[in-house]
Amino acid sequence: MKRPVDHGAMAVSGYTVPWHTATGTPVALHVSSSRPVRAVRILRLDTPSAAVMDWDVEPTENAASHRDFNHGSFLRITASELAKATEIGGVSFEVYLTRNDGARVLFECGNLLVGLQDGRLTSGHDGKPLEIGETLPANTWLMVEISSDGGGTVLNIGSDDLLSPFRLQHQFDRPWSLSGDMIFGTSAANDVRSLNAKFSAIALQTAAGRTAWTFPTLLPSGPIASTGGDDVLLLETVNQPAFCMTSRRWDGSSFDPRLVPSHYDAVHCHDDDMGALDWPASYHLQVPAEASAGVYAFEVSHDEGSERIVFFITSTARQAPLLFLVPTATYLAYADEFLPAHLYEWMCEDRGHRFAIDNNLKSLYDYHSDLSGVSICSYRKPKATLRDDYKYPLCGCPHNLPVDLHFLRFCHANGIAFDLITDRDLHERGVAGLQGYQAVITGSHPEYMSIEMEHALRQFAATGGSIAYLGGNGFAGKVAFQDDLMELRRSPLEAGRTWDGPIAEQSLSITNQPGGHLRASGRGEFSLTGVAISLMGFDRARPFTRTPESHQPSAAWLFDGVANEAFGDEGIVLGGAAGYEVDATDPHLGTSPDTTVIARATGFPDSFVHDATRWYEGGEEERASRRCAEMTLRHLPSGGLIFCASSVAWCGALPTGDAMNDVGRVTKNLLTHLASAKSRPARDRQQQSGSQPATPSASTA
Repeated sequence: MKRPVDHGAMAVSGYTVPWHTATGTPVALHVSSSRPVRAVRILRLDTPSAAVMDWDVEPTENAASHRDFNHGSFLRITASELAKATEIGGVSFEVYLTRNDGARVLFECGNLLVGLQDGRLTSGHDGKPLEIGETLPANTWLMVEISSDGGGTVLNIGSDDLLSPFRLQHQFDRPWSLSGDMIFGTSAANDVRSLNAKFSAIALQTAAGRTAWTFPTLLPSGPIASTGGDDVLLLETVNQPAFCMTSRRWDGSSFDPRLVPSHYDAVHCHDDDMGALDWPASYHLQVPAEASAGVYAFEVSHDEGSERIVFFITSTARQAPLLFLVPTATYLAYADEFLPAHLYEWMCEDRGHRFAIDNNLKSLYDYHSDLSGVSICSYRKPKATLRDDYKYPLCGCPHNLPVDLHFLRFCHANGIAFDLITDRDLHERGVAGLQGYQAVITGSHPEYMSIEMEHALRQFAATGGSIAYLGGNGFAGKVAFQDDLMELRRSPLEAGRTWDGPIAEQSLSITNQPGGHLRASGRGEFSLTGVAISLMGFDRARPFTRTPESHQPSAAWLFDGVANEAFGDEGIVLGGAAGYEVDATDPHLGTSPDTTVIARATGFPDSFVHDATRWYEGGEEERASRRCAEMTLRHLPSGGLIFCASSVAWCGALPTGDAMNDVGRVTKNLLTHLASAKSRPARDRQQQSGSQPATPSASTA
């Protein structure tokens, strides 16, 4: 269903294609605006103050204007495809209705429309409304057949549910006149909310036999070709329904679509699905070849203000020993989070969330209107909460991008040179994107990773590289990528922090690998970094206190210049260094015995909740003793090290500008050490063997 963008909360919204790019390449800005655009310029955001770039932004012939959203997915066989078939006598399909209020359309083609009104079956034939009156059962598979019968049309709907069988037959006394497109799940005019339902086993009965479509378990890149009949016909899935869904054939014998693909040959359409937008580009930028890697934005100004639409620049020349890994997977998972006010107490206002609510946008933390989880999204959409001035309503503080910008500005202010790539770069390049660097630095919340990303980091550390994990709740959730899309399937192992998908539908449609936690696949945070989320809360953050082990020579260098045993009692995220989501060790879950806890934060308020996936052998007493965040250091046999700040709030506790505090001293000591000659085993081995590192996608910043 098409609707104009509601610009009440934000006069300008948009996205770039691509979202991250190399130097010397083009970027296009696709924008919707309710007000005349006065100017567009490029800003660099990761420097101590936003820097205006003297780069030419060229308008296109498609001036910025008020655009539309298309909400809701459905299925379509176009009239041109139907014309290839010989004498269509009927159509059949399977449908699993979920939650559908108001007027919906089950099927439309030519003069026949089969609809629902609050679950009751209705029909329009030759434009004349007809209420059949039967209520179709939800949450059970129905077989639907529509066929010509002499001078009339027959509708048969049935269910083989043994406990609640359903049978309906309705005869129309007018013939079915096929014309136009054949639509499943909405009207041809696309003027009503689309159907919340799973579809499977669509087939046409023709004079040449049965022409059928099987939905693949792997997400297709285009229309789906038919089998049977004389000609191949194409069926379109419009606006990104979810693939790899259990069908009528699923019997619980396997949860793996790779083993029983016929059990997963359904797609799930939702009335709030939204695929990649196709707004025309209004502005073009050719990124200069000499540009520095960093975080940038198109600033679009109008008569009442401006908005910044963020993108990332990387390059192919390695110029620094340290590499910052931009967590775009986490940014995209959180983008446009709904946060309905009747469920969550907002500690501050944010126009991005208001924009998401006004326009019914969804993040990968949200539910569809039928209470299934949102599992796939495109970066080709407004990401209204991805801003340098963003504040998270649940804590009233900066979150994600602005906290990472705070860290990058600290690096600039303190002369810490770094290159920069995105995690999507790492996904595509693998360990080749890391070779030659001495350390990879994460941001405040690198929560989501593909298997390819995590494997590359493991290989990097195994060959002498170091990892400076400067955040909390990282390396946890598994995602997959295809073109502009990212997919995340949650499972009951997520323990209720957000939507829980059924285990049967946990597999990713992009790869067919199980989704959920990386640790459920024998990987993940404990075996990589040694820590994982222990507590989450939105009250005031806590300081860290050094442990006796931190005074040993192997760790004492981190604390040079730190006069006090306790540190980190200020910051832009909840007022301290250990807060929001914090991590701790757990040998039972995979923390290596050579991991050293060098600082610990305790005294968290009762409002901080334990991670529900942990089990404490000692019961409540042990559980109470583990209400902590644990900063760790691990010296690897390969010569590198892994440092874990173990807090989403850590980067927010860094000082601003020329100021310095103890969190800044620890961070600067760490990064200076990693960049120094003391930390070069991987590069030395490559040079000694005569091998050359692959050129990564990064440049000096």
